[in-house]
Amino acid sequence: MIADSSVQESLRHSKEHSDAMLEWLRGKGKTIIIIHDNPDPDCLASAMALRHLLTMKLNRDAVIAFSGMIGRSENIAMAKELEITLVPLEMLALEEYSVVCMLDTQPGTGNNSLPADCRVDIVIDHHPPRESTQKCRWADIRDDYGVTATILYEYLVTQNIQIGTKLATALFYAIKSETQDLGREANQPDRDAYFRLFPLANKRLLYEITHPKLPVEHFRTIHSGVENAKIYGKLLVVNLQAIYFPEVVAEIADYLIRLEGIETVLSMGHYNDEVILSIRTTNTLLNAGEIIRRLVAGRGTAGGHGMMAGGKLDNVPFDPATLEEMETFLTRRLLGELSMGDVMPKRLIEAP
Repeated sequence: MIADSSVQESLRHSKEHSDAMLEWLRGKGKTIIIIHDNPDPDCLASAMALRHLLTMKLNRDAVIAFSGMIGRSENIAMAKELEITLVPLEMLALEEYSVVCMLDTQPGTGNNSLPADCRVDIVIDHHPPRESTQKCRWADIRDDYGVTATILYEYLVTQNIQIGTKLATALFYAIKSETQDLGREANQPDRDAYFRLFPLANKRLLYEITHPKLPVEHFRTIHSGVENAKIYGKLLVVNLQAIYFPEVVAEIADYLIRLEGIETVLSMGHYNDEVILSIRTTNTLLNAGEIIRRLVAGRGTAGGHGMMAGGKLDNVPFDPATLEEMETFLTRRLLGELSMGDVMPKRLIEAP
């Protein structure tokens, strides 16, 4: 397979960036890799790849730290089957680490639990750059990429580092899940990585990851989502009320965006005094990341891309009436963003 010019250019970019990063890291002490809260396949695979890079090039290990929980069954299976060692951030003393890396997230985005006054040395991410990232010593931000894992894959390739079966499986699954098998926000480097990694991936492990046993709460949440979903023309809004893990909000958004006639989904649920939000859209004229930042302006934090975005509203004690008011408020704002005006909703499942 011969890489096209865009892939060759991205590989040159990755070689320059990884060379500069490794040179800066030489002689430094202990390293911590911080991924976003409630980690997903992209940040898990990216962290595996960066730790492997540091081991092979600098003979240095690194700790992968996270906060929140891994709740989605596929992500639990990924961490288990691929033996990804993770340490809760709150168990670590950050002052002991000479190098702080942040993957698939950035300082001040609200989706990681690193204290605001802690320095970050290295940031590698595929989300739009944040002002706070400019203060970091070293950053590689490529918001035209569908997956952070593709950037780390290119680092390994350009540094001539062998990619073992489990790491290849992790990187492949990250690209597969994040881009919905290259159908969502994948660029040419993502596609190139996907097809090059597939022969190296362990297909049995992929099956175990993509077909895990699901808890009964998963099906109850689907039932609740379908039962409570409201349709405003081409917009669907679903309020899951109390949820048992944060990622289920995005999981339901991915599920309901497939409904015939729907272009945009706003999904929300309450978890640990926060309202978790997720937007999905198939309308290429919209930018979900910009829309959700305006939705939560003054009340929370958010970020994302053209077709998918997430956010949260902080300090919201659980109360069904309050969540209904929050749903109404967010729906009105979103209808305004979509220039839809006042639209009378109908339920996805009409009451008898």
